Amino acid sequence: MRKHMILRVLLSLVALAALSGCSGIEPWVKPYERDRLADPIMFLDMDPVSSAYIYHVYEAREGARGGEGTAGGGCGCN
Repeated sequence: MRKHMILRVLLSLVALAALSGCSGIEPWVKPYERDRLADPIMFLDMDPVSSAYIYHVYEAREGARGGEGTAGGGCGCN
């Protein structure tokens, strides 16, 4: 009986310690931190020039039906 009581108290203390670790976390990014998050080194793309070209071709191809929401006739002209 006493072992169960000690186990219950210890589990309660562990649960309280685990929950107290999350109390001070703010999930919002501060305005002065956004420039670090927008750093080009943070991009997942290894070749941004190639991706820009592929994106331009996609826009030209899908522009006739509004692929990404930009206006265009599908010819690739700017």
